[in-house]
Amino acid sequence: MLQWPEQFHPTRAAIFVSNELSMSAPAERIWAWLVRAELWPSWYPNARNVRIEQGPRPDLALGTRFRWRTFGVTIESTVEEFAPRERIAWSARGLGVRAYHGWLIEKTAAGCHVVTEETQNGILARLGGLLMPNRMHRYHQIWLEQLNAKAAEGPPPAVVAG
Repeated sequence: MLQWPEQFHPTRAAIFVSNELSMSAPAERIWAWLVRAELWPSWYPNARNVRIEQGPRPDLALGTRFRWRTFGVTIESTVEEFAPRERIAWSARGLGVRAYHGWLIEKTAAGCHVVTEETQNGILARLGGLLMPNRMHRYHQIWLEQLNAKAAEGPPPAVVAG
């Protein structure tokens, strides 16, 4: 279960989206692709220019700060929750939007079940919710489906020390 900050709790947010998908890949492999954020643009079409600005690389960790572009907005995110192979969540700030996005991974006999949820506040979030009410839900489902496909291919590439 996500540990929603008070201002981002679904009952207090302008926007709340929840998506889920059962996956055949093991939780460890799903996690490996999810925390390798700088690779997201190679398999998730709504992520661009992902760059870790503070924290260890190449994988996200508690406290990691990263900048990226999604839904046409440049976002600054900080990893706020981090339970390896089980849960990760980050806060996000961009022009006209404040958000909290979390992922839950639950091991199953067939692989794992993954839930991703996001809440948003701010003028741009409200406007997007009015003009394109299903856009975030649709893209988060694509993110889940692409994560599943990528993990089915194998683990992310090994990191070469350099």
